[in-house]
Amino acid sequence: MYILKTEAAFDSAHFLAGYDGKCSNLHGHRWVISAEIKSEKLHESGQLRGMVTDFGDIKKDLKDLADSFDHAFIYEKNSLKSETVSALKSENFKLIEVDFRPTAENFAEYFFNCLENMNYSVRSVTVYETPNNCAIYTKE
Repeated sequence: MYILKTEAAFDSAHFLAGYDGKCSNLHGHRWVISAEIKSEKLHESGQLRGMVTDFGDIKKDLKDLADSFDHAFIYEKNSLKSETVSALKSENFKLIEVDFRPTAENFAEYFFNCLENMNYSVRSVTVYETPNNCAIYTKE
């Protein structure tokens, strides 16, 4: 099995609605996404001969995903009052509403599925919310 690994990062704010602890407050992270792409064999001909995929492609696609969340306030759908969302939008804050609680675990699954939808054969995605704490998602 061949495995390629690449990383991208973004900075964002979030909070955990319904959580009894510090993370219920608005706070930020330097999120690091580490993606592993797998293949049983290498391309046998053409420009990709001897490769699983072009590192440039996977690096760009992962960076684009990370950049879409960069310097945003990420919040779970229905976790904020509509007045709060309206006030933040009126101040031109970058808001991203997600259908899941914005945890490292859920982000790992989210980015895994995004890459899989781009036709990568994903082995795993690891999301670090701090340098020492991460969540890994895999279907294996």
